[in-house]
Amino acid sequence: MRSRATISGSELLLGAIAFRLAMLVLVGWSLALLPQQTRDNEAACFPSARSESRAAAKPVGPHVANAAFDDMLRHD
Repeated sequence: MRSRATISGSELLLGAIAFRLAMLVLVGWSLALLPQQTRDNEAACFPSARSESRAAAKPVGPHVANAAFDDMLRHD
């Protein structure tokens, strides 16, 4: 009875692909199962810069939004 001790190139390639796929699945599941970290809304270095920019920003009125939407529809 003869046994082949060598691995052909395609078997080696398929083995490497299967190993990488298994690693990706393992990392994906581990990231999915870890608890998510809570993020601060304020930046650590410049906490006042973000709050000032939020205070300066004003909501867009409906007439501006409608005009932008109409303009978008005209160009389609």
